[in-house]
Amino acid sequence: MTNPTSTTTPSGRAGRREWTALGVLMLPLLLVSMDVSVLYFAIPAISVDLRPSGTQQLWIFDIYAFVLAGLLMTMGSLGDRIGRRRLLLIGAAAFGTASLIAAYASSAETLIAARALLGIGGATLMPSTMALIRTMFTDPGQRAKAIGMWSGVMTAGIALGSVMSGVLVQYFWWGSIFLVNLPAMALLLVLGPFLLPESRDPAPGRFDWPSVPLSMAAVLPVVYGLKEIPSEGWQVGYVVSITVGLLFAALFVHRQRTTASPMIDPALFRGRGFAPSVVLNLIASFAMMGSAFFTTQYLQSVLDKSALEAALWALLPSVPIGAAAPTATALVQKGVNRAYVVTAGFATGAAGYALLALAGTDSLWLVLVACGVLACGIVVVIAQITDLALSSAPVERAGSASSLMETAAEFGGALGMAVLGSIGTAIYRHDIPGSAPDAARETLGGALAIADRVPGLATAAREAFTSGMQGAAIAGVVLLVGAAGLAAMTLRGVTVREETKEPEKAAV
Repeated sequence: MTNPTSTTTPSGRAGRREWTALGVLMLPLLLVSMDVSVLYFAIPAISVDLRPSGTQQLWIFDIYAFVLAGLLMTMGSLGDRIGRRRLLLIGAAAFGTASLIAAYASSAETLIAARALLGIGGATLMPSTMALIRTMFTDPGQRAKAIGMWSGVMTAGIALGSVMSGVLVQYFWWGSIFLVNLPAMALLLVLGPFLLPESRDPAPGRFDWPSVPLSMAAVLPVVYGLKEIPSEGWQVGYVVSITVGLLFAALFVHRQRTTASPMIDPALFRGRGFAPSVVLNLIASFAMMGSAFFTTQYLQSVLDKSALEAALWALLPSVPIGAAAPTATALVQKGVNRAYVVTAGFATGAAGYALLALAGTDSLWLVLVACGVLACGIVVVIAQITDLALSSAPVERAGSASSLMETAAEFGGALGMAVLGSIGTAIYRHDIPGSAPDAARETLGGALAIADRVPGLATAAREAFTSGMQGAAIAGVVLLVGAAGLAAMTLRGVTVREETKEPEKAAV
């Protein structure tokens, strides 16, 4: 099959085919992001049907995110070598197959294996979609609009996943949450070869196989430790896990700097905008996921909403997100310095955290408004720095650049939950009455589970949790104000270059 004919105009602007292809890419991207949260309401039904042990239930939840995070850099580099469209289609086939296996899993072990395969497929889809956007949209203005859409879909997918699972489980069986993936993946497999251009590095060198286990050994222990700390505390095992991961990260970086054909080319970080974009992306994800740790519990446990009711309320802050990234892109295209827009995005996020710090135990609308303001600011940041990172990277390294941004987001999200979650937990344990039972002193959920036996415990625990949320929100304000200053300093004078030629495209 030959490369599909592009409708790109002589001026380098994308035409109808490229925008149609972007629409096709958005569906699998939405589903991959939804899979992060799709099990929230399905796990009770899965527990009744498959009877997993406690450990197996944790792996059903976590294996997807662990495999996804561990393989992002590998898949980004592989796409640069074998072709991003080819890897995308392979990943779509794997994701669809894994979805079918998961839907009809007859044991916990089978479901865990299927979720791991879903993580492998997701690791190919996420950087491939971003890299293909870099390939298809060579005009900076159009590329910024496309990346803004990409960022909005990613954010919306995480919020929508839990709601969709609740609706499907209520009216169908739990396997339906996986079957909804099949039409989108089938559409991608049918239309992708005709709409998507193939592109790859024309001179990639040998694939750096030793870096594959090194990258996984660097990412997985750190992500595991950071994900467990918010609920289990700073136990020695989790600290050791993070330390081991950081040691392997040092070995991974050393290999990338010394080997002749590295998985991640260190030259990527020589572009003025790339390294700051990676760091700022980590901070943005830190802020977004750190707030989600509290607001989801606040809606359910403090305001006493049902899980589905809380998820539906949580959709409201997502409504203004659709306008945030396009508005920021329009400002940049009209000549507003990107550094100012990103700085304003972080400042807006800080304002959202400031509102969250004012919430009491009955502040539904204040919390929703705070989440909406925070999300709008962070989406502005993510859209702008993603565009800057991809524009700063050579087109032949688009897959690697995309995977680094995604890996930074995974680290940032886990770190946000760990750090802000630990701050909130420390304040909760300080504020809960000393006479409260041990279970109540650990978590709000533990307190509510025995609240009917201890007069006044539920009110005290909810107030203590809200105080913890306020403390974490204040920390979020400080972080994002600092990030705003960092963005103003590091992005000043950094511009997006116009493409001087069509990116290298390969026939299949």
